[in-house]
Amino acid sequence: MSKQFNVAVVGATGAVGEVMLSILAERKFPVGQIHALASERSAGGVVKFGDDEIVVGDLATFDPTGIDIALFSAGGSISKEYGPKFAAAGAVVIDNSSAFRYDDDVPLVVSEVNPEAAKQRPRGIIANPNCSTMQMVVALGPIHRKVGIVRINVATYQSVSGGGRSAMEELGRQTAALLSFKDPDPKRFPVQIAFNLIPHIDDFQDNGYTKEEMKLVWETRKILGDDNIQVNPTAVRVPVFYGHSEAVNVETRDKITAEEVRALLSTAPGVEIVDERQPGGYPTPVTHASGRDAVYVGRIREDFSHPRAFNLWIVSDNIRKGAALNAVQIAELVAAEG
Repeated sequence: MSKQFNVAVVGATGAVGEVMLSILAERKFPVGQIHALASERSAGGVVKFGDDEIVVGDLATFDPTGIDIALFSAGGSISKEYGPKFAAAGAVVIDNSSAFRYDDDVPLVVSEVNPEAAKQRPRGIIANPNCSTMQMVVALGPIHRKVGIVRINVATYQSVSGGGRSAMEELGRQTAALLSFKDPDPKRFPVQIAFNLIPHIDDFQDNGYTKEEMKLVWETRKILGDDNIQVNPTAVRVPVFYGHSEAVNVETRDKITAEEVRALLSTAPGVEIVDERQPGGYPTPVTHASGRDAVYVGRIREDFSHPRAFNLWIVSDNIRKGAALNAVQIAELVAAEG
């Protein structure tokens, strides 16, 4: 790719925005000019881009004319306000919030699963899925194509970084407080997160599921292109800083053995198998996922309670593959169009 692209990163001072900038530099994305943008409160600060430091601009006063690709990770309300403005100025907007994910005329793209969908973007906007959906479909996409998925039961174990910097700070602060025999004083979460599990992420819906759980339903169907897939999710916040884990039970249309699943996923893009039946022979968020790009799969075994079902344990860094990396990979798809 000899052409260079003018790139804006909106939300550049946030946890995901910072990683977007580092991944753009790491992967040597053909950047002409790079613009780091944030709210007026953060404008004037400095963020790293490779070996360089760049001054953060004020999103509210920034002129998007001339921007080719805009990576948004500043929350849904910012995306709704500014995403269409950047698209109208000619940029391809790659949005990490849920603002546009469920719109029929906005593609929801995982680079390893449905890259072709990125080309159909009538509004100039491409949506990045939720982190928990992302890692699951990277592993399940090849299986759905081969034998068809009928139903997915999934319990997620999601790190606090999914809740942003304030959530990570609360886990650190509470851990230190409890080890000093002080009160944990929950603020960011409704109850104590340190040394605890919270079966509640995002708002409760009328059906008793949370919005985070429903994202797994809606997004899995859209990305895999099959509204008949049944998904039964439970999303749990756990006291881990980086890396989401998922216990996934998959019922397929045609029978597939554990060995066939292992063989299929061993050649799947973006997947690494860690599946030895011995202590430590499985992926964990700390020992495998944190700071790395792959989606790790282990504990592959057939479900002896069902003739056409199997189990997986799926682990990935929610900030990298779950957000920043996939956004950059989508930008690479756009850049490859020339």
